[in-house]
Amino acid sequence: MRDGHRHKDKRGHGEHGEHRGHGHHHKHGVQAQTFRRGRALAFLESLNVKRSTLQRQLDEPEFESIKQVISGELKATDTIIQEFIHVFQLYDLTHDSPITEEKSSGDNNDGDDEANPPIENS
Repeated sequence: MRDGHRHKDKRGHGEHGEHRGHGHHHKHGVQAQTFRRGRALAFLESLNVKRSTLQRQLDEPEFESIKQVISGELKATDTIIQEFIHVFQLYDLTHDSPITEEKSSGDNNDGDDEANPPIENS
């Protein structure tokens, strides 16, 4: 054994981790939860960037030949975004609504889309 590392009795383990059992686990759990929420929000933002790129491509004439494909990808992306918000409970606490990029009035999503029904907050 090296000097200073006596582990013959159970109290010796407390030397290295004094915080064990003193309520600090809650603080670390909150930090981890905040970190995971931050990662989820960053991923949601990347999905919103992809969505706006698809929306922009849908409106550009050079993509006319694949408009149906882009439209399908846009609908799929919208569905993924809505499911992601629901599963990870990413709601804006001040407005009690999902955290998403504001949809422009010309995005052809008027709520009649069967694949993307509006999310109801309960």
